[in-house]
Amino acid sequence: MRHEPPSAPTSKPPGLVSPVNFGREIAGDLAAAEQREWLITNGIGGYASGTVAGLLTRRYHGLLIAALKPPLGRTLLVAKLEETAEYDGRSYSLSTNRWASGAVDPQGFRYIERFRLEGTTPVWTYACADALVEKRIWMRQGANTTCIRYSLARGSLPLRLTLKALVNYRDHHLTTVGADWRMEITPVGRGLRVLPFSGATPFYLLSAKAGASPEHTWYRDFELAAERARGLEDKEDHLHAGTFRATLGPGESVTIVLSTDSASKLDGERAWEERAAYDRELVAAWVDANPAIAEDAPAWIPQLVLAADQFIVDRKSPNHPNGKTVIAGYHWFEDWGRDTMIALGGLTLATGRPKIARNILRTFARFVDRGMLPNRFQEKGDAPEYNTVDATLWFFEAIRRYLGATRDLDFLREVYPALVDIVDGHERGTRYNIHVDQADGLLCAGEPGVQLTWMDAKVGDWVVTPRIGKPIEVNALWLNALATMRDFSRVLRRPSAKFESLAAKAQVGFRRFWNPDLGYCYDVLDGPEGNDATLRPNQIFAVALPASALSPEQQKAVVDTCSRVLLTSHGLRSLSPADPHYQGHYGGPPRARDAAYHQGTVWGWLLGPFVRAHLRVYKDAASALSFLAPMEHHLKLHGLGTAAEIFDGDAPFAPRGCIAQAWTVAEVLSAWQEVAAWAKAHQGSAAL
Repeated sequence: MRHEPPSAPTSKPPGLVSPVNFGREIAGDLAAAEQREWLITNGIGGYASGTVAGLLTRRYHGLLIAALKPPLGRTLLVAKLEETAEYDGRSYSLSTNRWASGAVDPQGFRYIERFRLEGTTPVWTYACADALVEKRIWMRQGANTTCIRYSLARGSLPLRLTLKALVNYRDHHLTTVGADWRMEITPVGRGLRVLPFSGATPFYLLSAKAGASPEHTWYRDFELAAERARGLEDKEDHLHAGTFRATLGPGESVTIVLSTDSASKLDGERAWEERAAYDRELVAAWVDANPAIAEDAPAWIPQLVLAADQFIVDRKSPNHPNGKTVIAGYHWFEDWGRDTMIALGGLTLATGRPKIARNILRTFARFVDRGMLPNRFQEKGDAPEYNTVDATLWFFEAIRRYLGATRDLDFLREVYPALVDIVDGHERGTRYNIHVDQADGLLCAGEPGVQLTWMDAKVGDWVVTPRIGKPIEVNALWLNALATMRDFSRVLRRPSAKFESLAAKAQVGFRRFWNPDLGYCYDVLDGPEGNDATLRPNQIFAVALPASALSPEQQKAVVDTCSRVLLTSHGLRSLSPADPHYQGHYGGPPRARDAAYHQGTVWGWLLGPFVRAHLRVYKDAASALSFLAPMEHHLKLHGLGTAAEIFDGDAPFAPRGCIAQAWTVAEVLSAWQEVAAWAKAHQGSAAL
């Protein structure tokens, strides 16, 4: 069933001209083409992904990674199609594979004349003599269904396609050794049914125009180069389960449908128009919500609007059949409470979709327990994990932004008792020694062996950055939450004295964070070894959030320190390069990567608070926007049309981690819009 896009727009959307558009200079260069990855999603947690070159370089690459228990239970069903075109008596292998031996065979990337995105849809153009074959891949919203359409865009003769479907059935975090595994492959109307084993979910390889024949041959030892670089298993087998054949005349097309639904519709033209219309309506909703700035926005901004939608997925339950949540990042993250609350404004409010924001807030509100919001929903099972001190505090900021955009007082009345309970829970004390210190009104958290802040890397029993005590961003959020509750209480005409008192005490207590000797803030107060003066980016929130306890001079000093020491082209370093623990490269096996995760690695999402803080201090929109400009180029490198999770701390700041991260996309998009709107209001359109 098709998911509905945002409410019907009232204005005509601009043309979807993606900045991602390559010729042979990228597509025909294997080294360049294999490091650029595309991503498509289906709104229920499933996805498909791969490289421009066509190589499988990750265990997460495939044409159909289905969410069998939406939004999780993600399972690789179809890895790829091995494609051969026969034209004018010559055979052209359009696929590209790298094997464990290191050999690259076939080398279909050599025929790619152009690669581009149309909306979020990857489109390849292959040149075979005078024939041009166009391929596009998309997923249907709300279904574990991928469509691959081949068209003969130009040619003087018919072209024959042979497509070998390579399948699998495994958790998307794992790899497969085929061995003696025998799947049941059965011809059905318009295609094939694949049953990997008894009790598995069957899936279907279908086409209205291509003939299909069953096969059963294992292709062994695909090399996964990106997994080898991560220190993980780097070889995989896939089963050739069936072959499709079709002949195309000039202007004709054939669509292959891969689905868990045996009754999936096979009309490729109609399915493509639904996908294209969905993207157009997403952009139109954004234009309607931001009419003053949309006209002057560069092309990479509406591309981020489309990217934002990829993280919003269903989380249904008996009591919430229309529940929504946010996938934190692709390929390997689930829905996380912290990431959801940070990203919510950029993914929904900035894009003109406040109803989804309310839905997500309601979804998470029902999981509040002992004054805490869950931080993570596990891939296997629905029991949430409550191991965060800041996700709950970001919940207040997400609601504040939602109310600021909608004035939805009915929702505020609905959620207000839960917010009061959260504050009470923090006063009483809750898990992991999270409690208010009555001496200074600040929030204290942490105990040995757990990681509660967003700097949460842990290797075995080693918590890399424990930050036990009173972390600065946690208390900036606590102060902001109390000020927010004071304002909410006044709006609803509820007693506000308690929140006023708590906020006033925290305001005074927060002044302890200022370190006059260094000219910036401590990162953590009252830790096991006293106050921690390590230079990290967390102090930027003491300026970026609406409620700040710092003086204007102190705010400027914080922004200047972050600018001069931590700022890079794509975000803020997580640690000063002058610190002896600084690591400027993120890579290698899991332990090495986790050790560097918050010890110098750059985080893209921190651009959002940095830009807001810079604008607050300097009131210079042009300068603030200039910090975001490099992200336009980033959209053409790693995860195409989207924004990565992290980057190396050392130049040239290579992208690492997830190719698409919700809070990076959201914070870059919302920060750009906030600054652009400020510029319109104060300086005119020339500032854009």
